[in-house]
Amino acid sequence: MDYSKYLPLSEASFYMLAALTEPSHGYAIMQKVEAMSGGVVTIGPGTMYGAFSTLEKQKLIVKVAEEERRKIYALTELGREVLAEQVRRLEIMVKSAQVALKTGRPA
Repeated sequence: MDYSKYLPLSEASFYMLAALTEPSHGYAIMQKVEAMSGGVVTIGPGTMYGAFSTLEKQKLIVKVAEEERRKIYALTELGREVLAEQVRRLEIMVKSAQVALKTGRPA
């Protein structure tokens, strides 16, 4: 499948998709992203809700429940595939950069 219309993911979208491998609500996702990134990435409510809207329109996530005022989102199969493709692309980038830094020449 051609994932080019979804990639590259923004840093916020990448972490949100990774956090949604288990269904979660917004506040839990913000906490997971901060924990997953070792505190390097924090997502505020404005960024998160904007990303939710975009990711839902792209059918990468879906709202699966609503408890009180909390909306619970989950990764779709397409979302899982796009996340996996982004990880594959990032692995190539990291390996190339490691070779370039070690040898002083591009991979």
